[in-house]
Amino acid sequence: MTLRSPWGGDKNAALLTDHYELTMLQAYVRQGFVREAVFSLFVRRLPKNRNFLVACGLEDVLHYLESLRFDQDALEHLAGRDEFSAEFVEWLESFRFTGDVYALPEGTPFFPQEPVLEIVAPLPEAQFVETFVMNQIHLQTVLCTKAARVVRAATGRAVVDFGLRRMHGTEAGLKGARAFYIAGVAATSNVLAGRVYGIPVTGTMGHSYIQAHEEELTAFREFTRLYPTTILPVDTYDTLEGVRNVIRLADELGDEFKVSAIRLDSGDLKELAFASRAMLDEAGLERVQIFASGGLDEYEIVPLVEADAPIIGFGVGTAMGVSADAPALDIAYKLVSYDGRGRAKLSPDKEAIPGRKQVFRVEVDGSAIRDVVGRAEEFGAGRSLLRKVMERGVRTRHGRVDLATARQTARDEISRLRERLHSLETVDPPYSVWFSEQLDTERSSVVSWLKRR
Repeated sequence: MTLRSPWGGDKNAALLTDHYELTMLQAYVRQGFVREAVFSLFVRRLPKNRNFLVACGLEDVLHYLESLRFDQDALEHLAGRDEFSAEFVEWLESFRFTGDVYALPEGTPFFPQEPVLEIVAPLPEAQFVETFVMNQIHLQTVLCTKAARVVRAATGRAVVDFGLRRMHGTEAGLKGARAFYIAGVAATSNVLAGRVYGIPVTGTMGHSYIQAHEEELTAFREFTRLYPTTILPVDTYDTLEGVRNVIRLADELGDEFKVSAIRLDSGDLKELAFASRAMLDEAGLERVQIFASGGLDEYEIVPLVEADAPIIGFGVGTAMGVSADAPALDIAYKLVSYDGRGRAKLSPDKEAIPGRKQVFRVEVDGSAIRDVVGRAEEFGAGRSLLRKVMERGVRTRHGRVDLATARQTARDEISRLRERLHSLETVDPPYSVWFSEQLDTERSSVVSWLKRR
């Protein structure tokens, strides 16, 4: 069986858009509005209990842009709709993305009002890609940020992605596994993600296997014949009795006993971890480790770590897979320049800052102390974060980054943030983001011009 995308794969992804993108596209073409535009994608404000976000999803955006086509099926579909002229449908047949893209590398922490990416292209091209670009950056940034918090809470203990079965659709499960890995998650239970992205794949045993047998010990015995180094779940019936059955199996097998760990999946994980550890140690099974799962997220993991519970890793599923406490961002994709002149949106609480920009990260002794958003032409005091990842529709070397490099970027860049930003609660004051004097001047000029119109 082939896993099929509902839009028919890459070639039909052009239809994965909002209706108004197509109607605006036809209007732009008819009116001759085809000069260079700049669109900026940014987040207006942080969700509750987030002190930074981690950029993710760029790889899928670039793949989409370089392969964007309207195939015959898409053209015939649009031709059958009354609102699109034959001339416009014919024009779409040769539609391609020919612009430039500037973006934060995946794994880079960012803050409100900072561009995650900016697209510079003829207006119809830059406008049309809005929906897909927002969709990919939004989902993967939400999930990467959540996973970074979970990984931080685990303080070096392994985190494994168990989220696939409860995530919002198959694509979210696949893209989420990639985002989690960039954030520092060690492995995934998602076999397809392992195949597609090269992420380490791991798993234990379901409780149903044990339930299918007459006795728990029999299930352990039979499974370890096939998989000697497996992790055995011990809480199907009674957790401590499950640990005793692991000890009985070890006594039976002697030197042939290779089980690597037990898994605690319910109950008071801290209490059970200490009790299980004592029982295993008393039986001479010090090398058998303890892995925990069951409704975990960063808020559940922190007290276990602070209590120094003898747990070597955590399986985290639903809460991370849907970012349960902060599932959405106030993300925007706005026109900030057309035909060489800055454009802005002046709506209250929804302002868009005009012009193409750069983000400068100011650091002292390796720690980020503030960011400065300036005009693209400026030379700021800090490290420039936005890179040119696509030129004239073709990726640059900065747009060809492998998964291991993105993972390393996240590790390095997140470690540069000061400790207080890693709090699970909102900190006050927040991280400082300034606008440069040149950008402020440009904004004032554009606003004045717009108000005179």
